[in-house]
Amino acid sequence: MSDTVVTDALALVHAASRDGRRAVLGLAGAPAAGKSTLARHLVAEVNRRTAPGTAGYLPLDGFHLSNAQLDRLGRRDRKGAPDTFDAHGYVALVRRLLEETDHPVYVPDYDRDLHEPVAARHVVEPHTRLVVTEGNYLANDDAPWPRARALFTELWYVDAPDEVRELRLHRRQRAGGLTETAARDWVERSDRPNGELVKRFRDSCTRVVRGDALHRG
Repeated sequence: MSDTVVTDALALVHAASRDGRRAVLGLAGAPAAGKSTLARHLVAEVNRRTAPGTAGYLPLDGFHLSNAQLDRLGRRDRKGAPDTFDAHGYVALVRRLLEETDHPVYVPDYDRDLHEPVAARHVVEPHTRLVVTEGNYLANDDAPWPRARALFTELWYVDAPDEVRELRLHRRQRAGGLTETAARDWVERSDRPNGELVKRFRDSCTRVVRGDALHRG
């Protein structure tokens, strides 16, 4: 799987370079399917096989609402649901990355130690030809997600068995400081329903790739 997806990502780079544009590859999928692992792998391999900065990274998790905003909205116990992201801000940044190619564009991320979004952790350089973006809801049909999907060159669905994902999610919550009981409750109350929602939009993607071949833990 690894060689195939890297080859296909490189094909997007070559097509974008030939046409004098920038391509955006979206990776959708349920929580802990392996999206971020695959995205980072693709960026690293494209840059290794071409030149540094040829590929850049845009994680949807950088658009999590802050804990202060979630508390204001009364949604902290459902953090990770579609309405707990700044989806409009995400769409705006994808559009900026396609339109603003003459200067660096800084990209936020999510810090799992702070449990908060952080600004400007990543940068997309002017010479970047491929942006790999990943997130749970990139294939969703509710506004404004279709506006983002219209900007993607391709949208892949990253798939993994539910039991594998939930084991990863439980480990993630434990690593984040939750007790065994609290981690299990969070997965059942939040991550599981979020995953079921994401799976409904699998057919909106252009292809399905396995998310377990690169994942470790």
